[in-house]
Amino acid sequence: MKRMLSGIKPTGQMHLGNYIGALRNFVNYQDDYQLFVFIANLHCVTVYQQPAQLRKNLKDAIALYLACGLDPDKCTIFLQSDVFAHAQLGWLLTCQSYMGELSRMTQFKEKSQKKEDGITAGIFTYPCLMAADILLYDADIVPVGQDQKQHVELARNLAERFNNRYSDTFIVPEPVSPKVGSRIMSLSDPSKKMSKSDETNKGCIYLLDDLNVARKKITSAVTDMVGKVNYDKINQPGISNLLEILSALTNESIDSIVNRYQDKGYGQLKGEVADAVCQCLATIQDKYHQIVDSDIIESTLKKGAEVANKIAYKKLKKVQKKMGIDIF
Repeated sequence: MKRMLSGIKPTGQMHLGNYIGALRNFVNYQDDYQLFVFIANLHCVTVYQQPAQLRKNLKDAIALYLACGLDPDKCTIFLQSDVFAHAQLGWLLTCQSYMGELSRMTQFKEKSQKKEDGITAGIFTYPCLMAADILLYDADIVPVGQDQKQHVELARNLAERFNNRYSDTFIVPEPVSPKVGSRIMSLSDPSKKMSKSDETNKGCIYLLDDLNVARKKITSAVTDMVGKVNYDKINQPGISNLLEILSALTNESIDSIVNRYQDKGYGQLKGEVADAVCQCLATIQDKYHQIVDSDIIESTLKKGAEVANKIAYKKLKKVQKKMGIDIF
């Protein structure tokens, strides 16, 4: 069975884009792959996080992993910082990386071009830690959105570079993206990805949103003046985004939905999307409340850390021996 690995950085509350683009797919993957999913809390601190809020976000993320259907008996769920090998291999891979390739990474490049103040060294080097996250576990496959493929490419480059220098050590991972829903856009500005950094709070639906709030966000979603339901991401990005959301949540093809709406308006489409979203959120939230009131989170993380540490330690020792770091 091939091994798959991915994680989410919970710097804020998890949203519908996270669910459709990642969590929903993880649930399907856990029966077909040896699945490792982790909470990327070390990546959270590349910028300052208020400690109490960060702790809540981390706990909520784990609870939502479980509420969305991940089963700790089928997959390994763990907190990144509970496996010290992530940071250690991250440093070793930083030393295998070049300034030029890291300066081309999207987040650092964008912040530098905007001449933002207070860009931390972590913003520059975190792609090396992300590569370590992947390579520690000999992941064959890494599910990513289109905006994260660059990071998997770096991991592939570093794996090949290390293998060429020190002999075969790492599996070179393959990125995969879902055909539908890999990039859910903002409801208020469909030219931008749905994000927890949405300043208006109108374009992002959080998994723990009140259902009435979620419904209002959908019914207020930006559309266009065409007046006909088409899947056209260039000319009708708002409608196309609603179609992707509905298709992802109902498993009905976009073509089928478009055909059903040949004689219907945008209001009807928004209503159907709102119903599908609210039904999904209600199910997740019911399970979430059961989980946070139990000891499932603690037991899941303990079990996951034990499994992950055994694999990660073995890989780290192999790397250090080949590099000449370990004496014995």
